[in-house]
Amino acid sequence: MATEQELSDFLKSVEKRAFKRSVYHVRNEESALDIVQDSMMKLAEHYGHKPAAELPMLFQRILSNCTLDWFRRQKTRNALFSNMSDFESAGEDGEFDLLETLNVQSHSDQTESAESSTQRAQTLREIETEVQELPARQREAFLMRYWEELDVAETAAAMGCSEGSVKTHCSRAVQALGKALRAKGITL
Repeated sequence: MATEQELSDFLKSVEKRAFKRSVYHVRNEESALDIVQDSMMKLAEHYGHKPAAELPMLFQRILSNCTLDWFRRQKTRNALFSNMSDFESAGEDGEFDLLETLNVQSHSDQTESAESSTQRAQTLREIETEVQELPARQREAFLMRYWEELDVAETAAAMGCSEGSVKTHCSRAVQALGKALRAKGITL
């Protein structure tokens, strides 16, 4: 049984990643925040009594279901997503850059020139743009496997599909990203 403190600590530890994942899926910060808050409330209300070790998988599943519910509501409201602005990114306001955050951690002890810093930032924006262009299931599998660092079984459980489907989605995502980035002259 998870204590109230364990549940609180768990929610604090996943809130930023869950928000970033939701933004990638719904491409709207306000909606992403609503999805994460709903997911956290459902976890606390319905599964707060579960052991702390089970919370990560339960939360991933709830977050996926809340995201799917959001898309269903949008479909109903927009009659087959006729409004293409729902698919636009949140903009280049600089507040949310997952790739840059990850890269800064790996280069935190190095100093770099303004030119290389700018070039790195441009490359990361290109990668982020290409990730957003992936089909929804590929993007979800890719983000869960490589950003959230879940294993294949955990990703399959969270997505509600087989492990083979997760592998297929990830493979296709990596191939699509590699092809798109090579076409732009980016090699990693």
